[in-house]
Amino acid sequence: MSVTSAVLKIDQAFVEKIIAIARAAGAAILTIYNAPETSDIQSKSDDSPLTAADLAAHHLIARELPKLLDVPMISEESAAPAFSERKDWPAYWLIDPLDGTREFIARNGQFTVNIALVVGGVPRLGVVHVPVTDETYFGLDESIALDKQTRAEKYLAGSLTSTLHSRKLAPRLAAQESLDILMSLRHVGEEAMALVSKLRVRWPGPLQSLSAGSSLKFCWIAEGRADFYPRLAPTSEWDTAAAQVVLSAAGGSVVRASDLQPLRYNTKDSLLNPFFYALGDASFDWQSLLL
Repeated sequence: MSVTSAVLKIDQAFVEKIIAIARAAGAAILTIYNAPETSDIQSKSDDSPLTAADLAAHHLIARELPKLLDVPMISEESAAPAFSERKDWPAYWLIDPLDGTREFIARNGQFTVNIALVVGGVPRLGVVHVPVTDETYFGLDESIALDKQTRAEKYLAGSLTSTLHSRKLAPRLAAQESLDILMSLRHVGEEAMALVSKLRVRWPGPLQSLSAGSSLKFCWIAEGRADFYPRLAPTSEWDTAAAQVVLSAAGGSVVRASDLQPLRYNTKDSLLNPFFYALGDASFDWQSLLL
């Protein structure tokens, strides 16, 4: 099946198939996770780790996705085409076969399979699968949904369990309740701590700090477990795209830290993201808190 952004429409059968692909990749990861001696941990050129599980998930996804939708693919575990080649792509797959490789190595369970479909520079479909718990977070934008409905959902073992809604922040502000901030397990720098200090002055209630690995931070916000995730350290586009759809479909947004404009994709040669904020309530006046 080939596609242009003007004709792409996603139905329920497509949703079920892509969730099945993510779960199959998760099962391939778990085979190695449950036999640590087979992990074959290496270091990439940027000193980030690479395991046999990353590659097993990559090869499975790269084999199965074209059967579902025949568009180009960018994966963390393959060479990215030059911007001159990809800048005019109307749609493409953007995947991180194992997001949170350090969490995989640490054996804390907080790693995910991320599969996103980017259309017109915006992630429009996203699947974030958690292999250890067999939970899957799914997001779909109305612009490519056959039923013209935006959806954010959570599945367990492939079965739908709940619809996701991020929580509204204005009532929490009025009641002086806590602002719950998610921080990375491994990347909390001086800029992030300075931002937290600013929020302590501007938010009338207490600040509650939580931590999680990989794309789970976005998903926790999407299901109302937290309000805000500042990422003031490097990430790549495959780290964020799938979870961005989940959060946006649940009522949140992901914006550049510099100006609070939406995070976009495939706009330059580098695949590094700018610093960004993941916001639980897209309708809240975040500018008054953050700028």
